[in-house]
Amino acid sequence: MSVESVSVPRYALYYAPRPEEGLAVAASQWLGRNAETGQARPLKPVSTFTAERLAEITADPRLYGFHGTLKAPIALIDGATERDLLEAVGNFAVGRRSVVVPSMTLTFLLGFMALVPSQPSAELQDLADSCVIEFDEFRQPADEAELARRRTAGLSPRQDELLLRWGYPYVLEEWRFHLTLTGRIPDEGERSAITDLLRRQFVGFIDRPLAVRDLCVFRQPAPGRPFTATASPSSANRVAITRPSPRELPVTRATRCAIAPASPARSSCAQIIAVGNQTRG
Repeated sequence: MSVESVSVPRYALYYAPRPEEGLAVAASQWLGRNAETGQARPLKPVSTFTAERLAEITADPRLYGFHGTLKAPIALIDGATERDLLEAVGNFAVGRRSVVVPSMTLTFLLGFMALVPSQPSAELQDLADSCVIEFDEFRQPADEAELARRRTAGLSPRQDELLLRWGYPYVLEEWRFHLTLTGRIPDEGERSAITDLLRRQFVGFIDRPLAVRDLCVFRQPAPGRPFTATASPSSANRVAITRPSPRELPVTRATRCAIAPASPARSSCAQIIAVGNQTRG
């Protein structure tokens, strides 16, 4: 029996831009992979960086896919299924509102480069906190090996408390929304050169607003395998975060739904339903 056949998949709740959006295109070009479509392409040498070095620098974010974490990856508790999770995400999305971050900035964060909000967003914090708490019932508790691995990062007492309670140390007040673009870059000169490349690659998204419109479910089939957006004929990889409308309108099926304020969409991950012109393909 292969290792993968006995591996337990992990699921994460992410923000991710839609594949057709400029940010998704820029990120896919930079990382060499689109986690939603599954398409990958070889990186090309840029400036003083070889293709091989760029692949090393972007290995971690390429594995996880371009995203902003709302709930970190979890294995499902015994008895829970992927369908159960997707249905719960759809139910959660009803009544939620989209979040617009006024401005994003490029920064060096804990050793890696990322796009982050220029200022804290209470609305985004509330969304992430709600995801952590609401879907904890699906989380398989961390075993001792996982706890030990997390503790090698040198956690504070509060972070260790959060790890024990929620399975991840960087949640609630320790959470910070970020769109990771590199792995750790310890060399200051190399980091400066990468920063220049990133400023050019993401020039249209730095010091600009970011609309967090979708709640996405990503799946990792086995350790070391890339995360991809969940998608099947009976489920969707992203769902609406919208308040329901009292009106009954014609509906069409879709593989994603908008997270748009005042949208009349109704969400269910088992079978996404988008209303009228709000449908996004």
